[in-house]
Amino acid sequence: MSDLDWKFSQIFGNKGPVDDISDGTLYHKPIPKTDVVSAIEFDHTGDFIAAGDRGGRVVLFERSHEKQSGKSKKESKTPEYKFYSEFQSHEPEFDYLKSLEIEEKINKIKWCPRQNNAHFLLTTNDKTIKLWKVYEKKVKQVSTSSTTLTGPLSGSNGILNNSKSQTTNFINGNQQQQQSQTQNHFNNNNNNNNNSFQNYKIPRLSIRESVITATPRKIYQNAHAYHINSISLNSDGETYISSDDLRIHLWNLNINTECFNVVDIKPTNMEDLTEVITSAEFHPTSCNIFMYSSSKGTIKLGDLRSSALCDQHSKVFEEYDDPSTKSFFSEIISSISDIKFSRDGRYILSRDFLTLKLWDINMENKPVKTIQIHDYLRPKLCDLYENDCIFDKFECTMSPDGTHMLTGSYHNYFHIYDRNNTKDVCLEASKQAVKPKTKTLTTKMKLRSSKKETKKPEDIHPDSIDYTKKTLHAAWHPKENLIAVGANNTMYLYSAESK
Repeated sequence: MSDLDWKFSQIFGNKGPVDDISDGTLYHKPIPKTDVVSAIEFDHTGDFIAAGDRGGRVVLFERSHEKQSGKSKKESKTPEYKFYSEFQSHEPEFDYLKSLEIEEKINKIKWCPRQNNAHFLLTTNDKTIKLWKVYEKKVKQVSTSSTTLTGPLSGSNGILNNSKSQTTNFINGNQQQQQSQTQNHFNNNNNNNNNSFQNYKIPRLSIRESVITATPRKIYQNAHAYHINSISLNSDGETYISSDDLRIHLWNLNINTECFNVVDIKPTNMEDLTEVITSAEFHPTSCNIFMYSSSKGTIKLGDLRSSALCDQHSKVFEEYDDPSTKSFFSEIISSISDIKFSRDGRYILSRDFLTLKLWDINMENKPVKTIQIHDYLRPKLCDLYENDCIFDKFECTMSPDGTHMLTGSYHNYFHIYDRNNTKDVCLEASKQAVKPKTKTLTTKMKLRSSKKETKKPEDIHPDSIDYTKKTLHAAWHPKENLIAVGANNTMYLYSAESK
């Protein structure tokens, strides 16, 4: 693939503190923690994006395919998304047995394959996984209309007239003296009923509007004793795995009452615990293969065909560390925060605190490529440990053809690497200094333009970095060179064309 020319496309949300004028004084309100983006995911077509936040909300965006008149051909190629729907996925809870607060933050979002006009999504916080159905609901209202009826209720051949004839025949055969009285009685009733039926109002249903509605179809709970860090759908479209710090469970989408434990690394004595599970993912095409990463920097491949409990991994990807280079921070920075399969399942992409590694599934002893993301932070590890930034979990992702890799960094920087060379495109998720309106991911977003030049990694000085700005979350369009990155309470879209 030739070099890609990345350009800003769209921005959703509110970047930076909100200005508030009170008593004639200008205050800068900090960004609410509940509005911070915590998960981003494209659907299988790329026409929809789901963004979750720390407040337990999920916001959906739909791609606009309308032809924009009056624009040049080049501008019309820029993808454009618009607000589609929003719903509250999780609420804060409290575990009374453990005296533990359960945060409502959305940890992961996964789109399920579409079977009809509705969308299905899996969302999870630390303890509970939910399957949501998002569909277009038609709201109907009752309206009445005055109608003149004909047929069986009125007219010369109606029920009333026939009743009169039958009664007359019965009288002619039995009681002749009551004939005239009965006929007068039915004639009067017939006239009164005809007048009543002619003014009868029939209720009718009419469609007032169509609204996008989200309803939970299944709730998968009480299965994880520890915090859920990832969920991954199987290629069979029927099952998925969920992983916490010590266990991985296999679920059927249609069954929420039971699951199967496939990995359990919990020791008998918790004092013997040396590592925890950090992420897990199914193979994109082989429904029996999955992988999971650990805090020790290893990636293990499991095969569901080998045994019901896959504690004995089939492959382990681990790079040898020189003992002489180990330090107090070695184990912390080697902990893998995210892993992804390439689309064809040939490569594995992993991200730890300082590096991005590309593994060949057929070569376990070392990665085929190791990229230093922000090696300039190595002298600052002590400071990063003090402010807890060293525990930040950056995500990574790959392009549909597997030739480019994406991950985030501090100061809202994110990097796009070419697998075939050493080219590094460093961009800052930002916009021009235009005062934004007070918008968050919980309302319909407005678009703002931005033009940012690429940044060279050697130009970045660690002392000038704002560590409160970090692009932890990233997603790549399944078919095009379009990426979405999340920084604080804002989601940015960038698109690229071949030069």
